[in-house]
Amino acid sequence: MQDSGLERIRRLPFWQGEITITPLAGGRTNFNYIVEDGAGKYVARLGEDIVEHHVMRFNELAASRAAHAAGLSPAVVYTQDGLTVLEFVESKTFASIDVRQQHNLEKIVPLVRSCHVDIPTHLRGPVLVFWVYHVIRDYAAKLQETGSRYARLAPELCAIGNRLEADAGPFDMVFGHNDLLAENILDDGNRLWLIDWDYAGYNSPLFDLGGLASNNGLSPDQEIWVLETYFDKPVTDDLLQRYHAMKCASLLRETMWSMVSESTSKLDVDYEAYTADFCERFQQTFKTYQQM
Repeated sequence: MQDSGLERIRRLPFWQGEITITPLAGGRTNFNYIVEDGAGKYVARLGEDIVEHHVMRFNELAASRAAHAAGLSPAVVYTQDGLTVLEFVESKTFASIDVRQQHNLEKIVPLVRSCHVDIPTHLRGPVLVFWVYHVIRDYAAKLQETGSRYARLAPELCAIGNRLEADAGPFDMVFGHNDLLAENILDDGNRLWLIDWDYAGYNSPLFDLGGLASNNGLSPDQEIWVLETYFDKPVTDDLLQRYHAMKCASLLRETMWSMVSESTSKLDVDYEAYTADFCERFQQTFKTYQQM
């Protein structure tokens, strides 16, 4: 982060006494810092709107506040344009191996369901719809407009997204987190927390469930368990087919997110490696899907 960003943090009238600022690794859409003052410990997130990724900070803020009110996420304690300060939670950040542990899955599924069902009762003001198939189409156009090295792939990827949209319906609508990477789940030793609401918005529940599985390498048996636990009933062939279509769409969107980020992001992230990783995951999953 440029010194101007750190100066913005230092100048906030919120702090009590002297502060220390420590970079917090891992952000792909924000610069994150741990800040300690005379009263406590906080996380400061610096990030403007990222229009090419459909990240709008007013929406993130509304979702963050509602998620705290629903008991899922740390409190927002101060905001300015492009800067949010949240309570710090002493916790372990999950890795994919943690998500795959059954005892953790038994806590994660209720957390995701609560996000879908409880957050809408606390939302205030305008919020977004995160429709993954629109995002895929928009990314395809962006790759072509910017002359990305992936531009030649854009028409095919867009066509695959359109097919998956047809296969995944009909759709229910919930308020989704839409970015269920392992690092967005914290464990404080007593409970789990869900953080980082950059992509939050109304969506199909199957997007979060598919993303949870594909981002964290759940086994086929675990996927069935997650679906049956979430929906509280046996999985039908129809639901399973729609789920796998949405799971493919989740991987396709993550792949194209990274493709676009390669040419637009200024963060210090190896997007080329991230693209390669998720492109391989998508191709393998889509190949299996085509054989169903």
